[in-house]
Formats: sequence, C-alpha cells, structure tokens
Amino acid sequence: MSPKTKHPTTPTAGSRQRSRRLTLRASAAAAVLLAAAAIASGPAQPPATASAPTATQAQSYLPGAKHVFVINLENKGYDETWSPASAAPYLSQTLRAQGVLLNQYFGTAHNSQPNYVAQISGQGPNPQMQADCQSYTPFVGTGTASPGQAVGDGCVFPVGVPTVAGQLTGAGKTWKGYMEDMGTSCRHPALGAVDDTQKAKVGDQYAARHNPFVYFAGITGSPECAKNDVDLAALKTDLTSAATTPNLSMITPNLCHDGHDSPCVDGQPGGLASADQWLKQWVPAITSSPAFKQDGILVITFDESDGPQSDAAACCGEGPGPNSPLPGITGMGGGRVGALVLSPFTKGGTWSTTPYNHYSLLASIEETFGLPYLGYAGTPGLNRFGLDVYNAKV
Repeated sequence: MSPKTKHPTTPTAGSRQRSRRLTLRASAAAAVLLAAAAIASGPAQPPATASAPTATQAQSYLPGAKHVFVINLENKGYDETWSPASAAPYLSQTLRAQGVLLNQYFGTAHNSQPNYVAQISGQGPNPQMQADCQSYTPFVGTGTASPGQAVGDGCVFPVGVPTVAGQLTGAGKTWKGYMEDMGTSCRHPALGAVDDTQKAKVGDQYAARHNPFVYFAGITGSPECAKNDVDLAALKTDLTSAATTPNLSMITPNLCHDGHDSPCVDGQPGGLASADQWLKQWVPAITSSPAFKQDGILVITFDESDGPQSDAAACCGEGPGPNSPLPGITGMGGGRVGALVLSPFTKGGTWSTTPYNHYSLLASIEETFGLPYLGYAGTPGLNRFGLDVYNAKV
C-alpha cells in the first residue's frame, strides 16, 4: 500500500495545530532574517509610504519661524509640574511668564520610548517599544496600515520608514539631536543586543531610548547620524550664530536632568528639582541665541505622565493602533503633561486650551517647514499650532 493510502487525507486537529505552529515559527524566523537584512541594506520599497500624506501648504497664521527647538523632560503629570507647589519654579513660574502654556497637551504612549519616536516619525507604539526597548531589536514588519504605519513589532525601523530628519535633509534644511552624556555621536547598542543604557551610571547617564534618531536605520546607516546626532556639549557652539543653528534641534537631558531619576546615581536630587536647575542653564543659552531671537520657537514638554497606572489619558482622537490596542498600556495615551512654548511669536503668561499631543507637535514642525505629514501627524482633524500659540500679535 502506498504512503498516500496509509494516512487520512484530512488532517486531524492535532496535526493541523502542529503544522500551524511550525508554519508560524518558520515565518517568524524568516521575518527576523528579513528584518535584519532590511536594517543593513534597506528594503526595496519603503514600508511606510502606502498612505503618504500630501505636502502641506503655507498657512496664513504661520509666523515664519525657521528655527525650532524641542526639549523633552521625563515622566511628570501636568498637575505636578505646573501647580503652585511645583518643585520646578523656574519652569512653572519664571519661564511660564515668558510663554504660552498648552494645558491640554498629552503624551501619546507609555512607556517613554514610543513618545520620542512619535515626535520625529508619527509612528505609533508596539509591544517592544512600550517596554522601552530593553533590547535593540530590529523591527519585524508584516505590512502597512493607514495613516503611514509600519505594522509589526520591534525597535529599530528599517530604512524605508521616514522621519522628519530625512524630510528636512531632503528639503535642504538642517537638523540635530543634542543628547546629554552621549559622548560618542550616534551612540546606540549593537543590533539585537541588550540595551546597556537603561540604567544610569556615574559619569554616563545617557539613555538610548530617549534618543529617537537611533531607532531608524535610515539615520543610523547614514553619515548624517555621526554628524547630526551629537552630544549636548555641541549645542553651545552651534548657537553662536543663526547660520550654525539647525532648523530643528531635538534636545534630551540625561537621566538625572530630565527628571527621570530621583535621587540620581551621582547624588543629585533628580526629579523636577534637577530638571529645573538644568533648564536654568540651557534655556537662556537658547533664548539669547541669534537664531531664537530672529525667528525661533522653543517647546518644553514631557514625554509622558508618571506612568500608565497614574494617567493613560489621550486626546485628539488617538485610539488603538495596528500594533497596540492600548498605546498607553492601560489607556489610549501617555497622559496629560502640558507644554510650554517660548518664542518671539508668543505672548508671555498666556494659555491655550486646545488639545495637542506629540503627533500634533510633529505636524506643527512639518507645517512650519512646509513638509508632508508623517504617520499619525496626518490624522484628519489633528490640531496644529495656530493663533492660540502664535499669539504675540493677536
């Protein structure tokens, strides 16, 4: 009797399950290999261009800014930061009197890492990102979803996933990331390795997860990364003239000065107290610079609230993404954090109650420079900074 007549032509439930498991394992293994290859050489087709938004048009309310600075602090809810009893009086009182406070500004995810990624790419979180990318794993993609979302899981997006950095370069404009304690430019773990910057060390409190540029192979695989993703110390030199100041500066303090750790590994108090002292040093350096005085905008915000258990609220229509049903782990967002905008184009001591989030910030940056909206920055109806923010002459 032939083998075909020995076995039933219809597989049993157990055999079907075993076959399915083997198929899934083989598919996953193949996907990892493909993702690693994509990180190294880039895919033939960019995975996030299926729903590429059209270019923005100049709006009459745009003030003509040419230099945007963003400072991200860590893990503080709105009430803790902006209340009269705030442990950051320089931020909550002195600087507050100089700018417009966005009191309905929200993070887009928990934990930290996906919020930074959102600000430069419009990509939503996935499980490994929500876990703060404990290992520097390649993103394993399975397709795309609207608006411009790479579907899959992992940390380092392949070459084809676009960022505002690439947009600016393509438009002939400039960008830099300034990362305190990074030392070596474009520093990140080896692909697939455990991230050894998750905890601060004395003399090295840099956190790769707070540096969004190193999670895009299109940046790390380019000479631009070493040139543009640099230690914070380079900022003071770059601020000496408008010509040497990038059009977009993304600034991240170390794990002590961003308010994350408390107390800090080196004995500093940490929390809002250390963040406030850091701001006293760096904000005047920015606001007194020729570029800022000429046409600058400085946004000071927080990546997320204290954590998913305390506040996972969202705004602006944010909902389940293709990779995560709950971007905030226990809710739809990263909680209410607030943001302060300082600029020659803003009026000190004013408020905006318009809802914004990190995708709104990206959209506002892109609109400032006439760039297309990326990912969730292209969400229909998403608020972008308008006359409520650029209110100096309103």
